[in-house]
Amino acid sequence: MPRDRGAENGRMGLLDFARGPGLWLAFIVFLAGTCWRLWSVLRYPARVDASRPRATGLAVAGATLAHLWPRTTFHRATTALSANAFAWHLALAVVLFGFAPHIAFIARATGLAWPALPGWVFGVAVAVALFGLIFALMIRLAQPVTRAISGIDDYASWALTTLPFLTGMAAIYLPLDMPYPWIPDRPAALAIHLLSFELLLAWLPFGKLAHAALVFASRAATASAFARKGAAA
Repeated sequence: MPRDRGAENGRMGLLDFARGPGLWLAFIVFLAGTCWRLWSVLRYPARVDASRPRATGLAVAGATLAHLWPRTTFHRATTALSANAFAWHLALAVVLFGFAPHIAFIARATGLAWPALPGWVFGVAVAVALFGLIFALMIRLAQPVTRAISGIDDYASWALTTLPFLTGMAAIYLPLDMPYPWIPDRPAALAIHLLSFELLLAWLPFGKLAHAALVFASRAATASAFARKGAAA
């Protein structure tokens, strides 16, 4: 059966947009939004603390690292949540930076490249990330307190983070260890995957996902304040 050239050109046109103007627009929005978010935080004047510091230097640095994990008092209630968060964030990094087609995409955009991880590692990482996202949503919905304080931002951020995983799995048609050709057999599926990633990228600075840029600064500020007051790490 002959191919529909018009439909094929339409799919390639969508892919060309996703690889070109759509990607640049998403990066511009991401960079501008991140700068705006950082400026909105840094523009607040620093509060003068006249109290005598009880810890400085290495103690503050140690408190910063210590407060990345819940205190012993709360282990029973929070260990599973914390472990899940660390696991799926690590899996997300493996998926983004360890998959051969993703590395090729970064290389085309920046010229930087590195060896890809084995395909089975990517598959495990996708499974861990999806399980972690679903588990986090179930906990949010199951607990009355988190359900009560959750808003549109929380659910939109979850959906926009999950969507690239689902569209990416739909776009896979070659073995996981192989780099994909520049002109794919499924241009529409790849275009939708890229657009879902670009939507996530554009959303990042404006919702709660902005913690991707602020997490270490905010943790360091909190730990510094605790350490100054002499709180135990």
